[in-house]
Amino acid sequence: MVRSIKNPKKAKRKNKEKKGDRSSSSSSVPSMPTRVWQPGVDELEEGEELECDPSAYNSLHAFHIGWPCLSFDVVRDSLGLIRNDFPHTVYFFAGTQAEKPSWNSIGIFKVSNISGKRRDLVPSKSEMDEDSSESDEDSEDEEGNESLAPVLQLRKVAHHGCVNRIRAMSQNPHICASWSDAGHVQIWDFSAHLNALAESETEGTRGADSVINQAPIIKFGGHKDEGYAIDWSPRVTGRLVSGDCNNCIHLWEPTSGGTWNVDSTPFVGHTESVEDLQWSHTEEHVFASCSVDGSIAIWDTRLGKSPAISFKAHNTDVNVISWNRLASVMLASGSDDGTFSIRDLRMLSPTMVENKSLIAHFEYHKRPVTSIEWSPHEASTLAVSSADHQLTIWDFSLEKDEEEEAEFRAKTKEEVNAPKDLPPQLLFVHQGQKDLKELHWHPQIPGMVVSTASDGFNVLMPSNIQGTLPSEGA
Repeated sequence: MVRSIKNPKKAKRKNKEKKGDRSSSSSSVPSMPTRVWQPGVDELEEGEELECDPSAYNSLHAFHIGWPCLSFDVVRDSLGLIRNDFPHTVYFFAGTQAEKPSWNSIGIFKVSNISGKRRDLVPSKSEMDEDSSESDEDSEDEEGNESLAPVLQLRKVAHHGCVNRIRAMSQNPHICASWSDAGHVQIWDFSAHLNALAESETEGTRGADSVINQAPIIKFGGHKDEGYAIDWSPRVTGRLVSGDCNNCIHLWEPTSGGTWNVDSTPFVGHTESVEDLQWSHTEEHVFASCSVDGSIAIWDTRLGKSPAISFKAHNTDVNVISWNRLASVMLASGSDDGTFSIRDLRMLSPTMVENKSLIAHFEYHKRPVTSIEWSPHEASTLAVSSADHQLTIWDFSLEKDEEEEAEFRAKTKEEVNAPKDLPPQLLFVHQGQKDLKELHWHPQIPGMVVSTASDGFNVLMPSNIQGTLPSEGA
């Protein structure tokens, strides 16, 4: 149930680079043989420091919008369905966790000039040839590109209370829903702000201190407690479900008048707080929920207010779930004990005597899993964040191949002291953020992951997942 950022401190805007900064402008590369460091397992010796290897990323940038954000969402834009070329521009909605309820806001922001360079895991001879004039030109272009920092442009809308969770509607991205710790759910229209950001120049103001007062389209106070669970239907435009800490789930249906009817009779099946909700990507009446009671439930809105199927999923709180949009039978879940699981929903039935749906269970993380999400571009790829300060990326199509590993070491001519007990499916480990809270893949930029933590946001693109994604110009 680890969710809230307690006693938050407002981030200070400084141009001075801080120790441990995760910006891609870092140029330091380890001179000693690389050793993988595991939080909660390894300890730093006296005088020993952790160092980020920028060659592990195609792109890595850090930014913040003031107060820390527990939740955010990527806003779909009209810049292209699949984008591979740097620099990138992205839009987000994020809700703050301010010290006082009246200080909170929803940030609508645009980050442009996200620079980077696609890197080959095994450099070719031409790339290593420093005497080549072409290589010199490429190097100069890369250095010049990476020296330009991303530009953050921000608009703030007042929001009473901390934002527990915020989600943008995929069909109409300017519409978003927010869960407040004051106990109400609101729906907003941020089209004017997005249009203003889209028309603004990339040069100029990087932030905005003024907060705009705007009324939501609808404010629902029918929940008996605050909540964290909320999700828009990918199948029916405007359909929404919201779940609270009082184990109730309400269904929202859009009306022809541009507002919503919220069913006052909740769906009830969990015995404790509803932590997360996910609509099916193939069935318009079906959604899933997870709870502090350790269970996952599958609901069909046509079958009444009780779950169609409910089963014990973890031994502790189930914090988050993710329904695979490319392989609709796969559901991932993350727990308070640091474990996460993959299930095949075809193995579930209302009359099941034994739950045989579990196909994978991982105990890698040492603290609660705070976010989990399948890649929108690769059905076998999953990203996970944890309170152990790690963001991990997994590819479940991978298997250990000693011959392939030996060939790779020979090509790179490098010694990498990786722990032997690392799962072969573990593709990438990102560190450097404190108290990670939520992550999202960008639906239009293959390989881009965005994460929020108590110390701000990171935008990252690991270099070792490009082989599974469309190549540049594809």
